[in-house]
Amino acid sequence: MTNRVAVTKQLTLRSVNGPAVTVIEGYQVPGTTNGDGAIRCVYLTNGAVLSGFTLTKGATRISGDDVERSGGGVWCMSTRAVVTNCILTANWAYAYGGGAYSGTMDNCTFNANSTSYHGGRACHGTLRNCKLTSNSAMYGGGAWGGRLNNCTLTGNSAAGLYGIGGGAYYSTLNDCTITDNSASYHGGGADSSRLNNCILYYNKAESGLNDSFVALSYCCTTSAPADGIGNITNAPLFVDRLNGNLRLQSNSPCINAGNHAYVSSITDLDGNPRIVGGTVDIGAYEFQTPTSLLSYAWARQYGLPTDGSADFTDNDADTLNNWQEWRAGTIPTNALSVLRLLTPASDGTNLTVTWESVAGRNYFLESSPDLSSTSAFTRLATDIWGQTNTTSYVDTNAVGVSPRFYRVGVE
Repeated sequence: MTNRVAVTKQLTLRSVNGPAVTVIEGYQVPGTTNGDGAIRCVYLTNGAVLSGFTLTKGATRISGDDVERSGGGVWCMSTRAVVTNCILTANWAYAYGGGAYSGTMDNCTFNANSTSYHGGRACHGTLRNCKLTSNSAMYGGGAWGGRLNNCTLTGNSAAGLYGIGGGAYYSTLNDCTITDNSASYHGGGADSSRLNNCILYYNKAESGLNDSFVALSYCCTTSAPADGIGNITNAPLFVDRLNGNLRLQSNSPCINAGNHAYVSSITDLDGNPRIVGGTVDIGAYEFQTPTSLLSYAWARQYGLPTDGSADFTDNDADTLNNWQEWRAGTIPTNALSVLRLLTPASDGTNLTVTWESVAGRNYFLESSPDLSSTSAFTRLATDIWGQTNTTSYVDTNAVGVSPRFYRVGVE
């Protein structure tokens, strides 16, 4: 396999003026695109970084091993190879990764890449702040086997008789927007992937299941799985989806609806602050002027305004305001749905502390010998996974110590 550029040492190759004006162009065989005369755009070894380029018209061989047939735009040795702030467009691969194979992808745009077998965009890699558009593959039109952060995947397709994963296949995506992708078989938006803080909307599969075998957390999706956490099914309300503007409108339900645990960068795809308004948004772009601290989707679910006027009111008079109810995952219009401790139970040796809880929240538990100062509380446990209705923690050091006070909170 021939490469237009081969970075074989652990160095950073960075353009001066960015991907809009700096292009690395491969070569596609006339008539067949892939073949012995094809040229890949870039090869990256472990530890190498590629930043600020447009990679276009790369292709691979049809025969040989995966290295020969994969990564039309860029072939990376592993996730230790990084691609950032790049545009990958109109690349083809015969096997895996039309745009990229393996590596770490940051701030990249993938546009019109294709592969006839696996992975139109990326395989076994990590991408941050990237855009993947109009890529094609049999498995993973936009991305295959990659780790994507702050990326958009639009108009990608998984083609062929068993095309799977139009946007992404066998990948992990954080803070991404996956829309208008398609698959000839199943997984129009994503297949066999893990998605967090992502918008997965307006994708389609020609036959079989759409967005199949995906694990979703805090995503905006047309069909949230029953075992998902924090997902919403409201339309994301893009500024101008048909013309490629996937930023959020001021009334988007994706505002303040994500989870900080999955944030991988301090900036969004535009380079703006990643967290504004107290909670990260779902998708690749952060809305910069929210009027409420609540999740907009959550507020609307319970008939609350999103102009900030209801953030700190207590609609159900249970002593927790709406912001606290949202953080706790309780119902703001039901006084019986509230985060509170129940009476501890002792068996003579241990003390079981129980509180009303919801699934999908992580709790911490603290104790103190007196209430004279909040600093007197010390952590007994963190990352206690919430159960439906109630959650308990056994304090093995409580019996014989008097008095003992407890408090519980949401991580």
